[in-house]
Amino acid sequence: MARRVEQKAAARERIAAQLAAQQAAERRRRLLLAVGAVVLVIVIVGGLVTIRLVGGGKKTATGPTGAADAALITALSSIPESTFSTVGTEGVKAAPSAIDAPALTANGKPKVLYIGAEFCPFCAAERWPVTVALSRFGTFSNLGTTHSASADEFPNTPTLSFHGATFTSQYLAFTGVETTTNEQQGNGYKPLDTPAADDEKTFETYNKPPYVSSEGSIPFIDIGGKFVSSGATYSPQLLAGKTQAQVADALKDPSNDISKAVIASANVYTAAICKITNNQPANVCTSSAVTAAASKLGGGNS
Repeated sequence: MARRVEQKAAARERIAAQLAAQQAAERRRRLLLAVGAVVLVIVIVGGLVTIRLVGGGKKTATGPTGAADAALITALSSIPESTFSTVGTEGVKAAPSAIDAPALTANGKPKVLYIGAEFCPFCAAERWPVTVALSRFGTFSNLGTTHSASADEFPNTPTLSFHGATFTSQYLAFTGVETTTNEQQGNGYKPLDTPAADDEKTFETYNKPPYVSSEGSIPFIDIGGKFVSSGATYSPQLLAGKTQAQVADALKDPSNDISKAVIASANVYTAAICKITNNQPANVCTSSAVTAAASKLGGGNS
């Protein structure tokens, strides 16, 4: 029991340290802006003087925050097989690594576990391919739309949210945990979801070397206890200035840079998920894009 308490405390300290480092970086950026990048634009019209400070205000959020509309969900769940095949896996910068661990299950089915936070731009980027991949195995309801924090790296990255969402599938279960919102509170962000004890243990055990490249990174994804991934498989910069609808629309064009990144990552996630569903559904798991993507999966760091 004492060891369990110490592990929880250590996990909280790692997350707190990560948040503090991000806040410190933001304070340094703001200081540099205040010293060297404040520009006054003076316009005199009819004796009135308007002064506008450029670059000092809060950035506007890209896209709505709330429930994902039906058109967005349909766009993500109806990507044609030809698009997956055309994109392939060339745009993937990282892939899940194989681990030697007990099977991760829920209600008698293999489980995919996602732990992230709404402020996190890398989580924001990775929710797109995770959602696309899972939508090939089941159906989401109550997905949210949000954006990463405006005061962080890659501000206001448009994204979805797994907070309050449910996933229905005959093949697997999914648990999505968003630990905080994107709203600042003190030196961190407002708390949101609390991982279940078993999910927290999975996070603490496998979200560190040698299983992943760095300790405590988010998003953390465990695919059935067979594969783990942390961080993003592509740069959030690709989504800068877009709305959720624009990102979804970009996925229709396999030549688009956003599509190349998101669909390629979704192919790799699909290949990993097929390993825990015994290659079901067959039409997805035996497709040329998915069988090719299987070769991108990490050989394991355990």
